[in-house]
Amino acid sequence: MDNLSVIIVAGGQGRRMGGSVPKQFLLLGDRPILMHTIQRFYQAFPDLNLRIILVLNKDYEQYWQELVARYSFEVPHRIAYGGQERFHSVKNGLALAFEQGLVAVHDAVRPLVTTAFLRRVLDEARDKGNAVPFVLPHSSVRIEEQGRNWPIDRSKVRLVQTPQMFDVQELRQAYDQEYQNSFTDDATVFESLGKKVNLVPGIEENIKLTRPIDLYLAEKIMQNIGE
Repeated sequence: MDNLSVIIVAGGQGRRMGGSVPKQFLLLGDRPILMHTIQRFYQAFPDLNLRIILVLNKDYEQYWQELVARYSFEVPHRIAYGGQERFHSVKNGLALAFEQGLVAVHDAVRPLVTTAFLRRVLDEARDKGNAVPFVLPHSSVRIEEQGRNWPIDRSKVRLVQTPQMFDVQELRQAYDQEYQNSFTDDATVFESLGKKVNLVPGIEENIKLTRPIDLYLAEKIMQNIGE
């Protein structure tokens, strides 16, 4: 049976959502966003040796355990602690991953991934060695710098999503280096070692819940894609 480690990064504070707790703990429907996200992966890969690793801010570990008890959440998972930057959080999660196989890194506040989408990302990573999903922009795109701005061809722009999936040994090698400000996601860390990133089509429903309006949209989307 193939190994798949899933690192769900939930170490942020989520201040833009405006709540009293980080956004991953806010309710989406009948339970916290984070539980929906974990459940999606658990349901998508029943045929794999699956290890779910939740990266939390240590200050919220007890709060998370209280939510687990309150909502009778039974999906097995391990906990790693978040670091100063997302880079360090993922690195901490990698320490708990399987030694062999693939590893997926996913934002905790992207709870609307579907089984079909997750399986497609897995197939691409198996075939090409890694898979990084994207969607195309629908609006015009401009660059602004030092008081000037200019348009760019949006047909060449890719809006990157998660989960991003890699060979676990290769991703560990990529994270075995010093942090750089240019490391905005796992793909940028991975390609810094000269590796080629394999882009694959994402899905529009896979939005990142960052603002209050995103919660409203997520409720509507969930009605269509189901639990």
